[in-house]
Order: sequence, then structure tokens, then C-alpha cells
Amino acid sequence: MRTGEFTLKSGKTSSWFIDAKQTACRSDGILLVADALLAVLPDEVTAIGGLAAGADPVAFGVAAIAATRGRELRSFSIRKEAKDHGVQGRLAGALQPGDKVCITEDTVTRGRSPMEAAAVVRELGAEPLVIMPIVDRGGTCQKMASSEGIDFRPLVTALDLGFDYES
Repeated sequence: MRTGEFTLKSGKTSSWFIDAKQTACRSDGILLVADALLAVLPDEVTAIGGLAAGADPVAFGVAAIAATRGRELRSFSIRKEAKDHGVQGRLAGALQPGDKVCITEDTVTRGRSPMEAAAVVRELGAEPLVIMPIVDRGGTCQKMASSEGIDFRPLVTALDLGFDYES
């Protein structure tokens, strides 16, 4: 985590920035994330994924670590745009119709990415049960998720880190 002057994806500025990919993309970091996430992941979840880039290291790393612990989770990525060649569409990975899904993300501010992923998951015939980002810095995703019947369980919040929510 760093303090200073940062421009967020939304275009807004912030006095603090956390790059959760620095944790999710390191072997020791993804082990810690997997320990925390798997400890609270509902038993009925069969797949984990989300929008490409933000969700990928978390989803793929957690699924691999879960397998070493006897828990099978299919992992997947939702492309930002549909591919028009090869395996077409927005899905890359092992998501199947009927799967009970954990949508994940490295950092959530406004909540749009996990909610978009949840909508695509539904379109593909699976059911999003829970959204679990590493960090919730915005404080707005919980209300959006609740309105769609999806549980929201961030591993860490801005408040946990001593900052106010920023959306």
C-alpha cells in the first residue's frame, strides 16, 4: 500500500493506493489469500473466477491451492469483450452451467467489475453465490451484491487498513 496522489480507474484521485496484484501474483501472497478465502468460502461453491486481469491470479491460484487440499474448484475468466474466433464468447476456462460461483477480484472500488462478471455468469447458466475480493476500498459493492441476492465477503476493507471508503 502506498500513500500519495493516485488516479483510480474511475478517473477520481485518491490519497492511497493498494495494488493487490502484488500479493496475488507472488507465491507466498497467493498462499495467504487462498488460506483466507478458502476458510470462508461456502462449501457449495464449485467454481471461482471473474473479469479478466483483476480476478485471474486470485481465481487460478486459489483453485490450484484448493486442489492440493482436496477441494475441486473450476476456475474461469470473463473476457472484457467477446472473442470472435477460436472458442468464441466471453468465457475462458472451466465454468459449467449449474455451477455455484465465487466471483473474485483483486481490488473493488465501485463494484462494477464483479457485478458485470456476476451478470455474465448468470447468462452462462451458473449461479453467483458470493463476491470475494481481496480488498474492498469503495464500500459500495455490498449493497449492489445484496440487491441481486449475492453475498459479499471481502478479505480486507479500506476501514481495516485505516482509510475511509472511496467510491
